[in-house]
Amino acid sequence: MKLQDKLVIVTGAGSGIGRELTLQLLQKGARVAGVDIHADALTQTGQLAGVGSDRFRGFTLDIADKSGVDAFPETVAAHFGHPADGLINNAGIIQPFKPVTELTTDEINRVFNVNFYGTLYLTRAFLPSFLQRPEAHIVNISSMGGFLPVPGQTIYGAAKAAVKLFTEGLYAELIGTNVRVTVVFPGAIATNITENSGLGTPKASTESSSIKPMPADKAAGAILDAIETNRFRVTVGSDARFLDLLYRFNPRYATEFIEKKMRQFRKM
Repeated sequence: MKLQDKLVIVTGAGSGIGRELTLQLLQKGARVAGVDIHADALTQTGQLAGVGSDRFRGFTLDIADKSGVDAFPETVAAHFGHPADGLINNAGIIQPFKPVTELTTDEINRVFNVNFYGTLYLTRAFLPSFLQRPEAHIVNISSMGGFLPVPGQTIYGAAKAAVKLFTEGLYAELIGTNVRVTVVFPGAIATNITENSGLGTPKASTESSSIKPMPADKAAGAILDAIETNRFRVTVGSDARFLDLLYRFNPRYATEFIEKKMRQFRKM
């Protein structure tokens, strides 16, 4: 789907990949309804965009609130004058870096509510109108942790694995319709997801770590290219591509490999 003149919903638009997606969509001639739970962050994105409210409008919304999400498509259509053409489910949070046995039920539910149910609610809310558009596109951001187990992020990975299979199933269900579907697996990306998840500042900086995250603008560019070329599955970053292949070839070795890397990371 070519993005010029399209109206696209971007969740997590207040920072990181979501902000970069918003700015690059606007550069491509699209209009953007940006969603974030942080109103101040949305305001900053709007200031960086430097466009009028007919091109970008920020909406403060908790994507885990089903009633709020259900009413959102009508709100967007009322502001822009027609229904949306695309949805990028980018918003997400990680869990505290703890084993499963040390997580509280509230911590587990919060991760699933945002990462999986938020994606599910928004997709279900917008899909009926998407099916009435000339063409539409849904992008769901999973994670490298959605196909590869990461110790200390097991619940996050389980939620992102649910996003993976949900998206792949949705793709199959929508074959033959005007709605295209893409699932994205980012590796390490330079964003503030740790702070946005309420976990404070990361203990290890990228300067002291062997992990070199991809800049958020590069990740956003790869995602938008996937939309315009109607790709089904995208790995973003050399680490995601490498580990995807390794895990397919030898799942047990890949699991032990990432456990060793995470153990080294936690010692920093």
